[in-house]
This record gives sequence, structure tokens and C-alpha cells, in this order.
Amino acid sequence: MLIKEIREEVLEANLELVRRGLVLYTFGNASGISRAEGLIAIKPSGVPYEKLTVADMVVTDLDGKIVEGTLRPSSDIETHLEIYKHFPTVGGVVHTHSEFATAWAQAARPIPCFGTTHADSFHCQIPVTDELTSAEIANDYEKNTGIVICRLLQNLDPASIPGALVTGHGPFAWGASASAAAHNAVILEYVARMAYYTVSLNNEAHPISRELHDKHFMRKHGDSATYGQVKA
Repeated sequence: MLIKEIREEVLEANLELVRRGLVLYTFGNASGISRAEGLIAIKPSGVPYEKLTVADMVVTDLDGKIVEGTLRPSSDIETHLEIYKHFPTVGGVVHTHSEFATAWAQAARPIPCFGTTHADSFHCQIPVTDELTSAEIANDYEKNTGIVICRLLQNLDPASIPGALVTGHGPFAWGASASAAAHNAVILEYVARMAYYTVSLNNEAHPISRELHDKHFMRKHGDSATYGQVKA
């Protein structure tokens, strides 16, 4: 997909975050990448969602240099860029401060897979990063946020784990496109809310079995997936 179409998709992904209640005021951002052109489109920094247009989406190269647009890109652009550079299958990245996922991030706790709703989209617990060091915060903070996410996923498949929590900060999600990343961000928040209620009701609740977890994930995402309709 070329960057013109991706700008349109990135606008829609940002608006989807609003529709699903994942953002407050100007919090959060979505981006998408044209691998063929080596360009990304991302939400501009600090612009209210209700005023966003396709023309407002900022286009940069993979070094963060602006090539289209007159506005400043999201302050999280360096985090997005690190994820794109490390994972060539990722086509879109989303960051929010959604309430329940952020609560787990602030508690520095991974989200256990307590049920099949979680298992349908994430092939393990939703992981949480290490805390950034003082040096990582002081120098290249946004880039180091991306690095700590990529380090967390170095032995994991980003397609199987389409989201993570940054300690003390909030959730990031990704997918094959900007729209897929927004979808995964919505699911991540939904799962985080259910997990919070689960441990509130039973603080001794335990994750579902590996067999049940694998069954639900693979029937939607495996090579012999049975979920949905057969494509002609």
C-alpha cells in the first residue's frame, strides 16, 4: 500500500481509538508504514482528534525526517520507528493511555491469560517491559521506549503477541496495518479490564491451561484456522 492510502487508514485508526473510548483529549496516537516507500504516516502532536484530517497526518522517513506535512509528528514517533525497524511484518503501531491497560502498566504487572477471550488474540500473557533507567529516560527517551519494547519481544513473534505494556507508561499495540493495530489496542484494553475484574473477584485466580490457550489462539490464527469463512 502506498503512503497516500496509508495516511487515510492512519486517520481512520486514530478515530477508531476515539470511538472505542481508548483516548482522552489528545492522548495517544496511531501510525502506519509503507514498506515499499520506506515512509510512515503518524498523527500530529497535540492536535484534537475531532479536528484531524487526512492532510494533517505527518509523513516521515524511517529516520524521522518529515517529508510531507506542516505539523510536528507525535512525540512518540521514535518509539514507533524502533518497532518498525525491528519487526518487518509490523504495518501499524498504536499507543494509548487506555484506563485498564495503563493501570496494569503502572503496576508493572503482565496481564495473565485468565480466559479464552484473551487467548483468541494473544498467544501468551501480555508482557510488561523493564523499567527504563535514569540514563534511558534522560537521553533519547522515546527511542529507548521503543528499544525496551523490542528487547521484551526479542524471542517472541509480534504477530502472536500484538501488544505490550511499558512500565509506568501505558500500552502499545501493533499489527499488519494501522487498522489492525487499532483493533489490537481495543482488544488489549478489553482484556485488561476483564483481567482486573477477575483478580478483584478472586485474587487466587490462575491462568487457563496451555492446552486451552493454544486451542483458542490456533483456531483463529494457526495454519489450519477454523474461525471465520473460507476465502474464495
